[in-house]
Amino acid sequence: MNLGTAGAAKAETAARLLAAWRGEVEARAVYEALAARERDPQRAAVLRRMADGERGHRARLEARMRDLDIAVPDAASVRLSPWTRLQVRFAPVDRVLAWREAMENNESVDTYARPTGDAETDALFGQIRKDERSHALAVEDMRDGDGAGVAEDVQGKLRRILGRETWHKAGSSWISAAVYGANDGLGAVFGIVAGVSGATGGSSVVLTAGLAGAIASSLSMAVGAYLAERSTSEVAEASVARERKEIEEHPDEEKEELSLFYQLKGIGQADADALAEKSAADPNAMLRALVSEELGGVDEGGNPVQSAVAAGISTGVGAIIPVLPFFWMGGTAGVVAAAAVSLAAHFLVGVAKSLFTLRSWWSSGLEMTAAGIIVGGATYLLGLLFKVAG
Repeated sequence: MNLGTAGAAKAETAARLLAAWRGEVEARAVYEALAARERDPQRAAVLRRMADGERGHRARLEARMRDLDIAVPDAASVRLSPWTRLQVRFAPVDRVLAWREAMENNESVDTYARPTGDAETDALFGQIRKDERSHALAVEDMRDGDGAGVAEDVQGKLRRILGRETWHKAGSSWISAAVYGANDGLGAVFGIVAGVSGATGGSSVVLTAGLAGAIASSLSMAVGAYLAERSTSEVAEASVARERKEIEEHPDEEKEELSLFYQLKGIGQADADALAEKSAADPNAMLRALVSEELGGVDEGGNPVQSAVAAGISTGVGAIIPVLPFFWMGGTAGVVAAAAVSLAAHFLVGVAKSLFTLRSWWSSGLEMTAAGIIVGGATYLLGLLFKVAG
């Protein structure tokens, strides 16, 4: 190997090590941010242990970098962008974890899979890649409801535990519901305003139709959100009640069923029978175990009143935006102003949605703007058609 080739290989190895190092620093920052938002000390500890796993990868990479006389940057120089911090703060924890898994899968291919030409670095990359693949398999099996047979390290197990809990779904659900409510109200009433404007040329009828649509949309969303949460709670209560009745009426069969669930997890029959027997001594403990194993846990839903208020107000706010210009102007000027403020609002709602979908803010905003153009344009043309037909 000549000096030029050797220099290029060393530069490639250094670049790959730095890229991998940066990814581990960012991953740890994400898990620490999730831990900071978690109020339950035990659950926060789980997330911190996940961060520690990424720190372990980073330490191994730094050791290799020092062996190769590659300068190790200051970890403080790697920071999450303000937008990413907002996404980690507000998006559901399970979605953030899935996003991190996807990024680590990409890193596994782009950074760790390709040989660098340095045997020790390639061996280290292979070890880290194996860890990351076990993480991904653990999450995949968790989503399929079967964690058996997967060789997991500590981090993989922690991710699986987090995935099976229901606590991660709470916290920001009403905020995301408010964003989607604003989206629905804005889209629906913008369509009404555009259609009526096309049919009437922006007359005072647009204001009446827009206000009626805004009020109807707001009330409809509020009632729908309330009934949805009530329905979720009622289904959960009914499921638990049925399971409790089965325990009371057929305790031996339920005990055997619980033992079988344990055996499916790989526990021997004797140990599974002993665990089931111990649970049966406390009916409430047995009920919790069967609900978890047989029903996969129970989603008890949120607060119906809170959901109704959030959905109603957010939908109303989104719905009133296309109507506002017609309080002060009419005709073509009113139509143009309504289209301008509505499309700007569509972009902002798309940006807000990206907090929960974890997409880039600009692509989400442009997608929503395009949707607004399609809805507004189609209904405006339809209004013109009705005007001509009339």
